[in-house]
Amino acid sequence: MITGAHVMMYDKNADALRLFFRDVLEFPAVDAGGGWLIMQLPPAEIGVHPTDDAEGSVELYLMCDDLRATMATLAVKGVSCGPVQTVGWGELTTLEAPGGRKIGLYQPRHATAHSL
Repeated sequence: MITGAHVMMYDKNADALRLFFRDVLEFPAVDAGGGWLIMQLPPAEIGVHPTDDAEGSVELYLMCDDLRATMATLAVKGVSCGPVQTVGWGELTTLEAPGGRKIGLYQPRHATAHSL
């Protein structure tokens, strides 16, 4: 039986990205040994979309209940967010993590599966 999912991110400054998830986004973490942090993610879901790209891709989007309030909280912590876009499935922005990495952040309008 599958008991969870593990997302891998690769970055030249992995330590800064780990601290960003732990200290700025406040994801609880465990030390897997030698300071190697593994963060607990919020409840998750997976959506599969069609593409013409033969290789496809995987993207990380964080979800929130109030996009503008979340953006304001992140701004106080020094995190820049992109402009808000209204799309059919919600309100969307990106937040900037260490190293300039962009992570999607959105307030969904669709039914969510993460709390089933």
